Order: sequence, then C-alpha cells, then structure tokens
Amino acid sequence: MPKIAANLSMLFTEVPFLDRFERAAKAGFTAVEFLFPYAFGAADIKKRLDAHGLTLVLHNLPAGDWDAGERGIACHPDRAEEFRAGVATAITYARALGVGQLNCLAGKAPAGLPEDVLRATFVENLRYAAAELKKAGLRLLIEPINTFDIPGFYLNHTTQAVSILVEVGADNAYVQYDIYHAQRMEGELAATVQKYLPRIGHVQLADNPGRNEPGTGEINYAFLFAHLDRIGYAGWIGCEYKPATTTEAGLGWRQQFLK
Repeated sequence: MPKIAANLSMLFTEVPFLDRFERAAKAGFTAVEFLFPYAFGAADIKKRLDAHGLTLVLHNLPAGDWDAGERGIACHPDRAEEFRAGVATAITYARALGVGQLNCLAGKAPAGLPEDVLRATFVENLRYAAAELKKAGLRLLIEPINTFDIPGFYLNHTTQAVSILVEVGADNAYVQYDIYHAQRMEGELAATVQKYLPRIGHVQLADNPGRNEPGTGEINYAFLFAHLDRIGYAGWIGCEYKPATTTEAGLGWRQQFLK
C-alpha cells in the first residue's frame, strides 16, 4: 500500500498553518509535506510534528518572492547568490525538522534568454545544491510543472528532468513526479513511472481536471496505486490537491483506492 502524506499547503487551509498538523493527524495521516517553512520558526514546526506524531517528508527550497508570482529562481542567471543562500537556509530547516529531501523549483524562464543559458544556469545551481545537500545527508528533488497552471515554467516534462539530472551527475538528485502535472503535460503515467522509477524520489497527486482529490476526474487512481505497488515504488505520495469541498469530506478516496 502506498505511503500517503498530507500536503499542508493545500489541505486544511481553513485553519492557520500551525493548526493544520493537528487536523492532519486527526484525519489519519502519519506524515505531512508543505511548500515552505520559512515564515515560521523551525522549533515551532518541530513542536507540532512531535506533538502529533507526524513525519515531515518534504519541503521546498526558497523560491523567490512567491506572493509576487515567482515560482523559483534556479534557472535565473542573475539570482545565483540568492539561490545559494536559500540552499543554506533550507538545510538549516531540514536538519531541525528531520526531513530527508528538499525540492527545487526551477522557476519561470526569464524572457529573452536562450535555452542553453537557462539550462546551464539550472544545471550549475543543481550541482551546487546537490553537493551541499549531500554533505547534510539530504536528497535533492526537481519537479516538472505544467505550463497551463504556470505559464513559462522552465521544467515541464519528465524526460527533460531526467536529462538534466544526467547532466548534473549527482547520486542524491531525483525527480519529484507530480501525477497531476504529468497528466496535463504528457499523459502515459504508468509507463513513464515504470520507465523512470530509479530516478523518481517522490510522487505527488491530484486528479484532473480541477486538481481535486482522486476520484473526481479522469485519472484511474485505483489502477495507478496498484501499479506503483507492483513496480516497487517505496517512497511517499504527497496529497497536493485542492479539496472539492472540505478536506475531511473528500477523504473517502483513501478507503476507495488504497486497498
């Protein structure tokens, strides 16, 4: 049976962030993930994790000015110093929170820059991040994101991500495979996961269309969960979806599909 984690940036959002840990535990989750911890003290987050017996399985590196619409800076040639400072901050939080992997968002491609410059910048930043994370015993993830939701996002296909990882050449760097984003950009979910399984370090889910919980759209989650078990995926699956109504009201999919 797949290991499921609640994404606290998407679920239980009707309550303040630090109160979502209790809600996740009461809903039956044993693990959580979220986008960013940096607006809160690491000690405050760790206290909530410990109080509710939760494991933290993922958070992201700093990704620029999120509120202003930035979605990562790793492909921006003029932001290298800021990126490196963010890696150090993320490692400090990771050590305090006990998380074993961090996701790097590539960001939207700056206008007017050629592909070779964007790729070289991204690869150089990933090599730096992977090396720093390895010193701390951490894994680095990169996530392809669909360009319907985030127009201009630089990394948007699994094959592109794997090619970049080959160029980076770090043994602690993996793909974060988001089923929702992959369905929108490329389909072929089962075959792609099986082909690139050794390169996939983390999986996230949402149904399509709507990015709601499994069972609300076109993706055959009963088949997909069984397939992940069958091919030997042993990592976590983060629930990064928007509840169609409330989080608790939409949790019936766990009993329906996780058998």
